[in-house]
Amino acid sequence: MKVVVYSSKLYDKQALCRTLDPEWDVVYFEAALDLNTVPSAHGAEVVSVFVNDRLDKPVLQQLAEGGTKLLALRCAGFNHVDLQTAQDLGIRVVRVPAYSPYAVAEHTVGLMLALNRKLYRAYNRVREGNFSLNGMLGFDMHGKTVGIIGAGKIGRLVGKMLKAFGCRVLVYDPYECTACGQLGIEQVELETIWASSDIISLHCPLTPQTDHIVNAETIAKMKRGVMLINTGRGALMDTEALIDGLKSRKIGYLGMDVYEKEGALFFEDHSCEIIQDDLFERLLTFHNVLITGHQAYFTQEALSHIAETTVDNIRAYLAEEVLLNEVKV
Repeated sequence: MKVVVYSSKLYDKQALCRTLDPEWDVVYFEAALDLNTVPSAHGAEVVSVFVNDRLDKPVLQQLAEGGTKLLALRCAGFNHVDLQTAQDLGIRVVRVPAYSPYAVAEHTVGLMLALNRKLYRAYNRVREGNFSLNGMLGFDMHGKTVGIIGAGKIGRLVGKMLKAFGCRVLVYDPYECTACGQLGIEQVELETIWASSDIISLHCPLTPQTDHIVNAETIAKMKRGVMLINTGRGALMDTEALIDGLKSRKIGYLGMDVYEKEGALFFEDHSCEIIQDDLFERLLTFHNVLITGHQAYFTQEALSHIAETTVDNIRAYLAEEVLLNEVKV
């Protein structure tokens, strides 16, 4: 059986090689899957992809024509997949629903601390022999109100960590979260999150309902100087609204591990190029913005779990077993 793996960096290949069945014919491509690269998947029954691969109708049609029957996502999110088209073409879709919620939660809190205490600025100053504390003033996390949008595993872990800091933690989720009450996290309406939070952190999936959930209208409802953190999906935030909020100082701090147009940027080295995304470049001009390149998940444990779950998904498909991690319309 032929398996084609797209967006496979060296670290992906190393993790997968330790777990893939040696009898499978596996081909790795560092390039992302799109209309230009999809011919490489011809004859592959299984195609494995990552978060920024293109899986719209034209690409899926070519995959189906080439004999692909299973899409094995190496990520939790599936908003980049045209599920209806996949279903119509007879292509089944599986994902990795949880790889390391601790990795993402810890990175989230790390962004908060780095922004608050200006750790990135302090590092550069000290290396230059500048020990001035001007412009380095932070605030106590203790006693602050943190609003979390999304009460899944990651959101709850972030809340649990921040409770240890002495924060009041609020959470919004459209479904009742019994575990939140046990952790001392208050489940509230979304309007309360906007109005009451000193820090807001996004941990919800990207759906039509959450697309640009942070926008000009919702930013206007927030406290002046609010800290916004996004380690979920880039399109949860409207970039132009963020820039306006930063310029007006309504947003006091912004931490992002994702970006709504990251597909053309992240996971590649563009240090010798002129980046053409003007909105992204504008974000980088603000001293109170910290952006990391979709690395919140990037731990040894997470990579191992992604590889193991991906292989388990493929084996279950081949054995005609129930696909526990299947995504359907």
